[in-house]
Amino acid sequence: MSEEMDIMDHLIADIQAGKYDPDDKLPSENELADLFRVPRITARKAYERLQELGYIYSKQGKGSFVKDRHQRIPLALFTRESFSKKMMQLGYNYQSKNIFCEPIEYNNKIYEALGAEEQDRVFKVGRLRIIDQVPMAVHISYVAETMFGEIERIGSEITSMFEFYRERGYTDLRSTQTLLSVTFPSKYERALLACSGLIPLLVLESECVDHRTGRTLEYSKTIYRGDYFTYVL
Repeated sequence: MSEEMDIMDHLIADIQAGKYDPDDKLPSENELADLFRVPRITARKAYERLQELGYIYSKQGKGSFVKDRHQRIPLALFTRESFSKKMMQLGYNYQSKNIFCEPIEYNNKIYEALGAEEQDRVFKVGRLRIIDQVPMAVHISYVAETMFGEIERIGSEITSMFEFYRERGYTDLRSTQTLLSVTFPSKYERALLACSGLIPLLVLESECVDHRTGRTLEYSKTIYRGDYFTYVL
């Protein structure tokens, strides 16, 4: 494992120092094994890990190449525009797919944020964000049934919560109580986002408030793949 890490550290340092340009071909597994005096399987595993981390990509029968890590999607975390609108304005082929709508067990943090009582029902509505046919984010909105009585009936059809709110007269939306954290994907998240367990995820938790009325409409949790976005704070 230490030999594998040595190879990875060496190649990452070379990539970050600009020794390789995006799409440059890297040494073959045999060349890398000879250079570091290790078995070929060690060189192969190092390349596999670098690919999982998003540093390189491979072409069948041609070898490994440097991935362009600068061509990422700019993401403004604090904005009044919907994620869907931002992606379409940037010219991406964007899709939002509803993946669940279901009630949650009592959670003090979420219930308190929504002003819900323990006996109330809160639903979570999940959407998978797909950009250029790649799943890149999962957005989960927690909403109180006392606020939106129809959520159980139509929640599984919602692909944009912004549109859902605007259709009900809530047009001046603000985010408050924002929390940022970094984690790594669970088995379920790896399947949803088609990523390895080594890809870091940025988790953004916030409350969405209607500025005009002061009502908290939702508590949201958005999970972004860390290898596809640059973040504007």
